[in-house]
Amino acid sequence: MNRSVLFLCTGNSARSVLAEATLRAWGGDHFTAFSAGSQPTGQVNPFALAQLQAEGMPIDGLHSKSWDVFVDAAPMDLVITVCDAAAAEACPVVFGDFIRSHWGLPDPAAVAGSNADKAAAFAQAHAIVKLRLRALLALPESVWSDREAMQHALDRIGQLLPADGTP
Repeated sequence: MNRSVLFLCTGNSARSVLAEATLRAWGGDHFTAFSAGSQPTGQVNPFALAQLQAEGMPIDGLHSKSWDVFVDAAPMDLVITVCDAAAAEACPVVFGDFIRSHWGLPDPAAVAGSNADKAAAFAQAHAIVKLRLRALLALPESVWSDREAMQHALDRIGQLLPADGTP
């Protein structure tokens, strides 16, 4: 069964793009991944593209876009916000008949400093995204058919962090 997943954040330049590209690479025929932003920057952050390329993930077709493009699109199965509510970042609010979960993580695009500091922030963000997507991909089919169990599982996944804090 193919499931559609939309990753949302504010700018659609970093975290949501990392999640979209990673799920596209790993999801095979089981998932269709998308990303969008409530206030898109208009371009994918070059550090996000570099991180994905360093991991061997395709970047073709990735672009920063508004969530408006999904208003009349086919319904999503999951909508996952990845903005950082802990940093008082406004997360998009979405309505519809889909399961939604919040997988907040700090915005690597907000990191100041050297290019090495920025690259490290993107590597860390991608490590979190990958950990959470591995957990999503490992969910048994029985969880997918139980909306309450699925919501609980997604919310738990959204709390996962790498044990050692490194990618």
